Amino acid sequence: MQQWIVPIVFILLGWMAGLIGEKVFFKKLREFVLEKQIPGGEIIFTALHRMTFFWFLLAGFSGAFLYSSLNINNDIKIILQKIITILLLYSVTLVLARLTAGFVNLFIQRTAGVPASLISNLAKIGVFILGILILLQTIGVQITPIVTTLGVGGLAVGLALQDTLANLFSGFYLIISKQVRTGDYLKLDDGYEGYVTDINWRNTTIKEIKNNIIVVPNSRLASAIFTNYHLPAKAITLIMDIGVGYESDLEKVEIVTVEVAKEVMAEIAPELIENEPIIRFHTFNDFSIDFKLSMRVNEYFDQRIARHLLIKKLHKRYQQEGIQIPFPVREVYFHNQGSENSNLDVN
Repeated sequence: MQQWIVPIVFILLGWMAGLIGEKVFFKKLREFVLEKQIPGGEIIFTALHRMTFFWFLLAGFSGAFLYSSLNINNDIKIILQKIITILLLYSVTLVLARLTAGFVNLFIQRTAGVPASLISNLAKIGVFILGILILLQTIGVQITPIVTTLGVGGLAVGLALQDTLANLFSGFYLIISKQVRTGDYLKLDDGYEGYVTDINWRNTTIKEIKNNIIVVPNSRLASAIFTNYHLPAKAITLIMDIGVGYESDLEKVEIVTVEVAKEVMAEIAPELIENEPIIRFHTFNDFSIDFKLSMRVNEYFDQRIARHLLIKKLHKRYQQEGIQIPFPVREVYFHNQGSENSNLDVN
């Protein structure tokens, strides 16, 4: 019974140290880092979640094995040593893979504005595979035949998964070329449109305004004709066709319309107010003089609210200023055989 005291003490010490380290020191340190807003702090603590307890517990088992006076068979000792080594290396590999994915995602988010899971997940898988190969080499497994087998097998798998690989490399192309980024507003040639929420190894997800999700294979998106309303910049020009009556004072129409457009811009896009709204008269129409109003808005979706506000404010202001918005007028002629033409003016 005395032979078991030392191993049990080491295991209990490791368990208690892990519990205290996880629940007290680790928690306090995390709160401090988050309070100071240290860059990457959340990523580090997410990667180390539960690992502090596991490493202390593993150290307790290792101490129990090294300093115990139990008579253990030599082969069993070797097996136990390999198990402890495997668990330690696997946990370290897991932490490094999490850290790599987190910091790659952070880097992409800072450079592109929003995260993309494809590159971060591939970085995580790459670190994980490298860690497993190092683990196998450490415990005495020859990895050269494994790498060779993986190379030959990879060729066969590549032939079998052509569509999957096409989507994978198309996703890389979309991200590297920066033609599509998460957060961009796209309109596809088949009419679908919405915000890009993610680009993963197989498909790109697009969220419509009505909150539905469209899933587009990367290979199809890479070969599709689409409009990216966030490139080269999010801010776009809203163009509206407006008509006023022939009796209107066009100078007054221009002044009033620009003033109303500035009011709308000050409400929805104050940072763009330095871009003066522009109107250009272009057509003597059947019942109106038509012009185009151009004004800047923050992004594609803001066009809707801008049109809504502009129509309301223009209608009210035109009424106040006595500017007429004409309605269509048509002259309809009725021809009756044996009688004179009758002319009816229909308003």
